[in-house]
Amino acid sequence: MKDESNQGLEQGGRGPDRSLVQGLEVAPSRAPAADLAPSPATRVHIEAESDAEAVARWLAEFRASRQTQRAYRREAERLLLWLGEQGRGLGDLRRHDLDAFEAFLADPRPAERWIGPVRPREDPRWRPFRGPLSASSRRQSLVILQAMYAWLVEAGWVGHNPFRLMRDKRRRLDNRQGGIERYLERPLWDWFWAWLNRPMATDTAPRRVFEQSRRRLVFGFAYLLAPRIGEMSAARMNDFVRREGRWWWRVVGKGDKAAQIPAPPDMLVLLEAWREALGLSPYPASDDDGPLLRALDGRRGLGDNRLYRLIRDAFGEAADVLEAEQGDEARDAAARLRQATPHWLRHTALTHQAQAGVELRYLAGTARHSRLDTTARYLHAEDEEWHRQQARHGLGGGSAGEGHDDGGGSRWGA
Repeated sequence: MKDESNQGLEQGGRGPDRSLVQGLEVAPSRAPAADLAPSPATRVHIEAESDAEAVARWLAEFRASRQTQRAYRREAERLLLWLGEQGRGLGDLRRHDLDAFEAFLADPRPAERWIGPVRPREDPRWRPFRGPLSASSRRQSLVILQAMYAWLVEAGWVGHNPFRLMRDKRRRLDNRQGGIERYLERPLWDWFWAWLNRPMATDTAPRRVFEQSRRRLVFGFAYLLAPRIGEMSAARMNDFVRREGRWWWRVVGKGDKAAQIPAPPDMLVLLEAWREALGLSPYPASDDDGPLLRALDGRRGLGDNRLYRLIRDAFGEAADVLEAEQGDEARDAAARLRQATPHWLRHTALTHQAQAGVELRYLAGTARHSRLDTTARYLHAEDEEWHRQQARHGLGGGSAGEGHDDGGGSRWGA
């Protein structure tokens, strides 16, 4: 990684000092240096020369799950950079610092130093945040870092775990959350899917035709099977298997859990069309280990970052079209599309399956949740019924709410 001097940190437009997290990539096998190791009173049980290398040892415990390791590294990196800006290390963190760190996660400032689009880490324009973290994302960060500190205490690298001093209610912010809200409501999704499937002109360039075919597969795959973005980029052709006349999608997801998800007929139609665009047979054979999602050469796979940009770009383009075609009436819907991220697709898929009447146990299987109460957050039927019954209570005289659209109808014609 490219070092940035402390002098450069004072200049506008520069990110945090990434030299503070050098060592997260590889933790070499050597004993801690005297000037960087924890206090002599602490017996160290790992080989590391810096906080970053100690964290790399912890991250190595998750080598079997790339998605988990990547998510944990992101949170550890943010903490290391935040502490480093203050000239402090992991061993200096105290309970009162956690409130300031949580506030920082909610509003990383100055924004030009901390927030930016997805870029490779070696790019000088790389930033550790895409934007401020929501309450649920902050909770997840604190939970991950609490686990990291617990490991570092056992390793003898730090003397105590300040996260253990936080009240459990503070660390579990999701106890105060309601249902899932980051999803596209069905009318907006219907408009978006119809937009993706609009016919192309006969003289459209082959590259554009390929990209549009890939877009349909990406969004259809995400909507029908509710994968996480890392699961999409890692998917192989032969992850789709036929068993007793039915097609299934095999996936190894979060927590290294293996699962098989039923592939609905629409997914097979998309898969067949995509393979035709690649010049392949309609359905994959058991030895077809090529990547499902591919670059423009039709062979190389797509990484997480490229897939993230592809999805965000499509949402942004769709928002522009919707606003141009329907004007002010579509302004809120267009803003919703611009706000959407790849993970919204997973929330959209699971929410719409719940609304379609898929039983909770099967919905949990598709989501691969270990707890049913996590899946239950996608059930909006009670909210809808509550709203319907609450509408019976009015001011009288038929003046205020009579004939008012309650928002349940479709507004976005394709």
